[in-house]
Amino acid sequence: MADMKSLLDLQTAMFCLMMAGYVMTRLGILVPSARIPLTDLIIDFILPCNIIVSFLIEFNRQILLSCFTVFFISVGIQVFAALGGRFFYPGVHKSRIPVLKYATIVSNAGFLGNPIVEGLYGSQGLLYASIYLIPQRIMMWSAGISSFTGTRGKKVLLKVATHPCIVAVGIGVLLMVSQISLPAGIVKTLGYSSSCTTALSMIVIGNILAEVKPSQIIDRDNLCYCFVRLVIFPALVFIVCRLLVLDQLVTEVSVVLAGMPAATTTAILASKYGKDEHFAVKIIFLSTILSLITVPGLCVIMMYL
Repeated sequence: MADMKSLLDLQTAMFCLMMAGYVMTRLGILVPSARIPLTDLIIDFILPCNIIVSFLIEFNRQILLSCFTVFFISVGIQVFAALGGRFFYPGVHKSRIPVLKYATIVSNAGFLGNPIVEGLYGSQGLLYASIYLIPQRIMMWSAGISSFTGTRGKKVLLKVATHPCIVAVGIGVLLMVSQISLPAGIVKTLGYSSSCTTALSMIVIGNILAEVKPSQIIDRDNLCYCFVRLVIFPALVFIVCRLLVLDQLVTEVSVVLAGMPAATTTAILASKYGKDEHFAVKIIFLSTILSLITVPGLCVIMMYL
């Protein structure tokens, strides 16, 4: 069960880190061109270390069953997002459709969700978050990329299989099931690297937000996306979990992750493939800011229902 004081403290810290990235970008200390190497650093090294650390816990049958449950919840969400993404936004200009499709399939559950879940629910919550993210990462590099490019086939499958975060999950599962003890120096290295996740992730988000003019943020399409991603998705997951009478921690982690804002990679990929990157930045900005309100709201609702 999430502690509201801990959640508010965490949200405050994350907001301050995001503002640090925003201010540093405005002052020219952190230039926009630094975003891609910083993002690569987080995705290719920091997050894999964070994932492996989450698996370094005592393994038992209940944890295994919970992991399977979280995995299948995530699969359901991804299928719903991929199939529904084309119907959620009627009347949207065709230039925005690829961005909305991708952002519906791929949330910021890795960048933003992992630190929130770890802060609220500890290492076991982070373990469930790592499992939850497997289907999303598969969809990210398959249906997600095809939203921008139309690419499918063996190359996509190879990219998924060799993605550092997927490899890290495989290593983590092996370590958890075998209960192999790593040398203390390696554990410390993983731990120190993992502890950078929250700070670097939020600074990168602040760097993206610095490019947005506040007067241009709110429009019908953006509000519609935020409602779907921050309200509809977690509400459906919560209802399903309650109907199936699932474990409380599994329910809370799944609902919180289902209510994450647009992924920061939305803007990066939109720029890379020549799509509407300005709209992508807008939905990242508004959904991230609104998530500072909706995520605590989700936790309050789960406390009393």
